[in-house]
Amino acid sequence: MMKAKFSSHKPNLHKFYLRKFHLDKYYSHKLYSYKVYFYTLLALILTAIILTFPADCLTFALNGLNLWFERMIPTLFPFMVLSGMMIRMNLTDSFVKVLNPILGRLFRLKSSCIYGMVIGFLCGFPMGAHVTAQLYEKKQISRAEASLLLAFCNNIGPVYFLSFVLPTLSIEKAVPFLFGMYGLPFFYGLFLRYTVYQDIDCVHLQTSQLHKRHGSLKGGALLSSCPGSLPAQPAVNLLAALDESVFHSLYSIAKLGGYMIFFNLLFIVPTLAAEFLHLPESHSGLLVGITGCLLEITGGIRTLGDKAPFLVLCILPFGGVSCIAQTYSMIKNTNLSIAEYVMHKMILTAITVFYYLLGVKLSFLP
Repeated sequence: MMKAKFSSHKPNLHKFYLRKFHLDKYYSHKLYSYKVYFYTLLALILTAIILTFPADCLTFALNGLNLWFERMIPTLFPFMVLSGMMIRMNLTDSFVKVLNPILGRLFRLKSSCIYGMVIGFLCGFPMGAHVTAQLYEKKQISRAEASLLLAFCNNIGPVYFLSFVLPTLSIEKAVPFLFGMYGLPFFYGLFLRYTVYQDIDCVHLQTSQLHKRHGSLKGGALLSSCPGSLPAQPAVNLLAALDESVFHSLYSIAKLGGYMIFFNLLFIVPTLAAEFLHLPESHSGLLVGITGCLLEITGGIRTLGDKAPFLVLCILPFGGVSCIAQTYSMIKNTNLSIAEYVMHKMILTAITVFYYLLGVKLSFLP
């Protein structure tokens, strides 16, 4: 009797799952259709704007091209080439030899991770993501280590921050703002290391200890101190490393230029919105500048000037949509998560807002 009762429920259960499968398929197809319509509409609107206001669109696109040519190429391209050469020649351990005993013990990470951290903080965005992806692709760090580095090392560069951002915002006292830009991500990364990423099974060992245990390795490639880690790829010679690094760096910097031109072109949208709303010139400049910062940070800062320093300083850790797109372009060939990266950026932005609100109370923020 019980068996017959149990078997009678099987057809109903099968119908339920079949119905659920068809409903999921239907709504998935519906959602896909809406996405296609939405993106098509956006493309048509943007095309119409470009054709209707060609002179304005050309001006914004040229602004993006000039920013890329004058700022991105001179400051980033040499670092991309040099960093790529060091990674391909397995020289990262030697490069961070001085900082490794301090940062390695503090973060309990191996020297390849410390290299990615140092380059990310010193060379600035998007070198943090670029180097992290390269180290991961070359199997010099694990996925967990790469995710940790990506969470806090891909920031605006100090040269850019000191030479462009602070002077544009008319800020003279640099120390509290340097801490807000780099100290907060550093301590956030330290917090993540001992909470979210505490399971990274890496005990820091100095280079000398590795040599004593394993001996000298060809090409300067040291064995990882992490159990179960993948072996790093063999080092290549100087000319091969230079050739590969120049090729990949040109490809990467060209993509960054394309992103800067496209997102600066989108400044036409808030500009037209301000004209349509008949905003006063001061309000119009604020709307275009703030929206510009959210789209492409450099063009937005140049548009805003020193009108809203607090807003700019709070948006800087996030970096804008262009920075997220550029970061995606750096890590898209890996299985690193762009959604996770955006989440950490939003958390850092919230922490930064709180820090500068405290700064208003302490009167170091204009």
